[in-house]
Amino acid sequence: MGRRTAWRHGGRPFAIVATVLCATAAVTGRAAAAAETGTPKPYAFAQDATPVQGATGTTDAVRLEPGRTYRSSLGKDGKLYYRLELDATSNAYIAATAVPRPGATVAYSDGVKVSVQDGNSGSCSSSTTAHFGASQSPHPIAAWASREIGPGKYGCQTAGTYYVVVERTAAPPSSVSPPSSPDAWDLELSYVSEPRLEKAGSTSAPEAWNSASPEALQGDARPRRGGAGFTTAGALGQGVWKDGISPGQTLFYKVPVDWGQQFSATAELGSSSGGEGFMGTALVMSLYNPVRGLVTDVGAGYDGSQRSAALDPLPPVEYDNRYAFNDRISGMRFAGSYYLVVHLAAQVADKFGDGPFGLTLRVRVDGTARTGPAYAGRAVPRDVFDPATGDSVPAGGGMVPAGSGGSDDGTTMKLVAVGGIGTGTVLVLALGVWTVAARRRATPRGW
Repeated sequence: MGRRTAWRHGGRPFAIVATVLCATAAVTGRAAAAAETGTPKPYAFAQDATPVQGATGTTDAVRLEPGRTYRSSLGKDGKLYYRLELDATSNAYIAATAVPRPGATVAYSDGVKVSVQDGNSGSCSSSTTAHFGASQSPHPIAAWASREIGPGKYGCQTAGTYYVVVERTAAPPSSVSPPSSPDAWDLELSYVSEPRLEKAGSTSAPEAWNSASPEALQGDARPRRGGAGFTTAGALGQGVWKDGISPGQTLFYKVPVDWGQQFSATAELGSSSGGEGFMGTALVMSLYNPVRGLVTDVGAGYDGSQRSAALDPLPPVEYDNRYAFNDRISGMRFAGSYYLVVHLAAQVADKFGDGPFGLTLRVRVDGTARTGPAYAGRAVPRDVFDPATGDSVPAGGGMVPAGSGGSDDGTTMKLVAVGGIGTGTVLVLALGVWTVAARRRATPRGW
């Protein structure tokens, strides 16, 4: 009887441990499974982004520092000002990424406009506006503006105080374009400073380059997860890659492109297993340069059958591309990480289900890298124009390890880590209880 009693009491810790292990495994399994489904996630803001409030006028505008990333917000009828203190030798690039909040509705012409102005409201460069476009699907969009130094450029050539102006744009509602929701949009602001050249060179864009459409790459696609923002973009190299994308989701990838190299990409949306109908613009692929300036974009319709979209031919990366009037050419002015951003319209779910749908990316980087221009100083941030900086593509093209820039954003591994810590803690406690109980059983009564 004593032995049976001892076994019954002594078995309780084993039951506790077994229960905890099963429960933890179940929670971790569910968390991992949820992380793999491709469910749209919120935009991944830079973890070191500094919160800043835009001013409604120039008098109270907060100063932005080069190399820093900021987080702000923009109201429906908002027009915000931020301050820059610039020298007379460096180029300044400001990009604003607008992120509608969950549940927002947007119209075709809704967008964000960015400009840099001097103290007399004079524009330092052409202002740019990014729109949600024909998909009318809320997703992160980015616009950029600059103050550039050099012959043939706009004003703003002297050192002094300048202002970044960020505002929302919209057209009056119509039957074709319903009104957008009045919710504020979140903003991520990035500020890059480019030094002047040691020696001035040409001030005209290259006239001859291979503008023929490149042949798309073939071969088996290797898995690669996209990130949920610029700072968590999944790293890609030349090759064929596959991922999953859900309606309403935006995936970010970055590709190193060096001086003299020519970039091209094609996105393919896989066929649906059910549903019917047609969307004129379901898939949108955009290319941004290292300072988050929009270079070009392309869209594709969807009727449930596989569809593809390819970027128009782009010139090799050259410093002098900046003197071109065409944005698609002038945007290819830096070496560094170029961002490939793919969005699947939320309305796809209404016709073809929640997905995720298969996504294939065919990425080419042609040409031999060569030495770039000699700068008379360092860019800020320091390595923004260095294509070798940042995440590299793993050998064999495997999935992005958690925390290295994929859309996983480390969530799965964090959950696994928490689960592991929890399991270990409970095991220690359970074994401690077991040990105490065993000692008590081993102690003669009356002691």
